[in-house]
Amino acid sequence: MSYRQKTLFVYLKEALEATLYDSNPWWRGEKLFGLPKMRRWAFQPALQGIQKGLAPAVVLRGPRQIGKTTLLAQIIDYLLNNNISPHRIFRIQFDDLPELRRLKDVSVILELCRWFSEKILKKTFNKAALDGEQAYIFLDEVQNLPDWAPQLKHLVDMHPVRVLVTGSSALRIEAGRDSLAGRITTLEMGPLLLREIGEIREFGKCDPYLPPNGIAPLKQKEFWHGLRNYGEKQSEFRQKAFLAFSERGGYPVAQAHADIPWERVADQLNETVIKRAIQHDLRMGPKGKKRDEHLLEEVFRLACRYIGQSPAQAFYLEEIRRAMHANIGWQRILAYLRFLDGTLLLRLIEPLELRLKRRRGASKLCLCDHALRAAWLQEIVPLTQEELEKQAHLSDLAGRIAESTVGYFLSTIIGLDIAHFPERSAEPEVDFILTVGEQRIPAEIKYRQYIDYRDTIGLRSFIEKVHYKAPFGLLITLTDTPATDDPRIISLPLSTLLLLR
Repeated sequence: MSYRQKTLFVYLKEALEATLYDSNPWWRGEKLFGLPKMRRWAFQPALQGIQKGLAPAVVLRGPRQIGKTTLLAQIIDYLLNNNISPHRIFRIQFDDLPELRRLKDVSVILELCRWFSEKILKKTFNKAALDGEQAYIFLDEVQNLPDWAPQLKHLVDMHPVRVLVTGSSALRIEAGRDSLAGRITTLEMGPLLLREIGEIREFGKCDPYLPPNGIAPLKQKEFWHGLRNYGEKQSEFRQKAFLAFSERGGYPVAQAHADIPWERVADQLNETVIKRAIQHDLRMGPKGKKRDEHLLEEVFRLACRYIGQSPAQAFYLEEIRRAMHANIGWQRILAYLRFLDGTLLLRLIEPLELRLKRRRGASKLCLCDHALRAAWLQEIVPLTQEELEKQAHLSDLAGRIAESTVGYFLSTIIGLDIAHFPERSAEPEVDFILTVGEQRIPAEIKYRQYIDYRDTIGLRSFIEKVHYKAPFGLLITLTDTPATDDPRIISLPLSTLLLLR
């Protein structure tokens, strides 16, 4: 470290002390203010991971504004209420400390943890652990700090501490996974689950149908029949929660403030979620790369407009050329699509590659929450049967949004592989293929009032090919009415599928 860098770091460290004390009010004997009563699903696994998990660090990732920082604060509050000394807990909120990025050749995480050990804990991390006072360190939005992963690796390798990390960039979190192999447990937290929406809106409580100990039950046809029956038993709760989801999506700010007009909520989502990702995260990319906010906005607009679809390369090129009056190359557009995937606002579902059929197809666009589309395009599309009967002209678009919802929802289940199956010369398209071990489960979304035999052609074709190892398939529908009498196909409404987790 140069003399200038040392001087800068000393100055910043002194200036940061007040901010760090503000971020850790429990050091002054103060409680955290304004924490919501409802705890999101990730609270328990994150708490268990940081208390006694096999790995010393837990990484909680997800899009901006879905409650990661709140969950982190709830875990701190829980620890404080369960006899953990305030001086054993250290929180650093890196979004509030942008000046740290000015430092080069400085191990910021290690230096700040050393400061905490000396000033607050008043003993080494090793001595604290020997005394039965192991330290808990919380690093919020750490991915914006250069070289965070090697520093975290060094921290947990050299010191007996427990760490919880949050981040809203999949690209930067994934970039650190190799050096952190065996040292982290990863949890992905998307927008609110349907049962969480129902709890926030005080419709009641509903347990997840999928057990927390793995995805093996998904391979059993009886499991999906059981899910359908479970949805019927929870009919009142499910329909109320799904209506709320249809109207406002799954962002906590939208559901926790149901009395605030949608227009104001939409402005908030645009500013704090979409523009924040476009303007802030784009600037945080590798230096030397040319970045174009306008191009990224147009690519995101296309993703919203063609949600649940798989536009071809030529389509993107033509649409971007028309919007920007410029010839933009495909590789650049693809880089921006992957960037959006990295912000976790969008999930690119890749085509399934089977046997020798490796012809590359287009990715399917699945948005993390349809409320972002409604906010960005200023276009509200209902998802409930009753509202679509009143606005039948929106049915096709609602079907695309339903397809996107299914894709993103299933893609967040850890251990479950998901792809889409494009139409081939002798085989019809299937919306999604789920893979659990060696077994595949084709899933088709038919989001309309009436479904006939032709709507199941893709499923039946896939199931009938023995080498695809798919003994049954799923038909996701709009209504509760069973949509097929084929015993190999389980039909269930979208609202019931969303009770899976």
